Amino acid sequence: MHRLVYLCDWLPPDFGAVGQYSLLFARERASGGEDVVLGGLASGPGSIEEERPGSGRLRIVRVQAPVYDKGNLKARALWTLRTNTRLLWQLRRALAEADEILFTGSPPFLLHFLAPLNALLGRELTYRITDFHPECLMAELGRVPPALEAFYRLTLALRKRVSTFEVLGKDQRTRLLEIGIEPERIRLKRDPSPVSLAPDLEPLPLPPALAGKKVLLYSGNFGVAHDHETFLAGYRLHHRQGSGRVALWLNATGKKADQVEQALRAEGLPVHRSQPVALALLPRLLMTPDAHLITLRDEFVGFVLPSKVYGCRESGRPVLYVGSERSDVALLLREALAPEAYHRASVGDGPAVARALEAIAEEPPLGGAGGVRGSAAETAASTVFVDTRVKDSQKGCNSALGPAPARPGEGE
Repeated sequence: MHRLVYLCDWLPPDFGAVGQYSLLFARERASGGEDVVLGGLASGPGSIEEERPGSGRLRIVRVQAPVYDKGNLKARALWTLRTNTRLLWQLRRALAEADEILFTGSPPFLLHFLAPLNALLGRELTYRITDFHPECLMAELGRVPPALEAFYRLTLALRKRVSTFEVLGKDQRTRLLEIGIEPERIRLKRDPSPVSLAPDLEPLPLPPALAGKKVLLYSGNFGVAHDHETFLAGYRLHHRQGSGRVALWLNATGKKADQVEQALRAEGLPVHRSQPVALALLPRLLMTPDAHLITLRDEFVGFVLPSKVYGCRESGRPVLYVGSERSDVALLLREALAPEAYHRASVGDGPAVARALEAIAEEPPLGGAGGVRGSAAETAASTVFVDTRVKDSQKGCNSALGPAPARPGEGE
């Protein structure tokens, strides 16, 4: 029986897209007859569980990880060092007995621990490169200090020791080819939709503050990898020179979410802010708005793929994407949506955002079962979840020295 150790960050019931998908894939491998150990993090007490899916075995090892301050670079670095060390120590016996070690981009920099260790173990090493580190940190800083440049060169050398790369998109494959990874070592394995959306699924109630408006939903993390200035410019045009019929619902965490909310409230433009819903309500949330919003800065194309794209396209709702055509976000949305339901604006093109909002305003009313949204009494219950694991939740590349929580299917 093939023995696999699968490493990721926050496992359910904690909220993180990488952990959610890792659990799904680990069960898939175990169902196929493999002996799988899935190791990840927990904000609560550590635990060990065992499942018997199909003809294989799955052991789920949760290692407790502490709260840390994301605003403190030194604290983030120490958290990463300690957490990665603790995770590997807890799984040392499984690692020694494994035929294959599969690790993700979260927690970050596991490569720098596993590549040297595997020089001794000699196992098949598979890297599911969910986020690129330190490239994300380099894009975040906008400059590359000499020490970071040296660390980047070390990272490139360590990547040469990886047996196989699993990429989430073709844009990530392009990035790996650019740094000299051989095509035969790269395998495309996309994430699936995190939820199943039944045709008769009842949407959640709309916030009363958005009554009478077409609702554009941004749900999940709104961190450093996401453009916000282009959207704000277009949203201002829509309300000051256009029909002003579309209103923003920020069901989000992260620094950019705070900035967008503060800017719109200061200018008297409509916005409703809530915290991410509980996982059980995610399918209904995705069916609630008239359209979804996804954004991605050009600097992060191919380094991160916003996982929220899968849930958004599964919903069948129109999507406004602010970002580059080079990202697989554009490819995935074009494949799934009718041309009139897919709206894209390049970063920096506020007027294109305004035109897309006007098009969304002209769309016929949408809804779930019978076009009726849930009861108003559910409004509070739909937005009560607040994730307190980190002080400043910014998923993906903004988490280059320590991951932050994100909603499954909504995250980066």
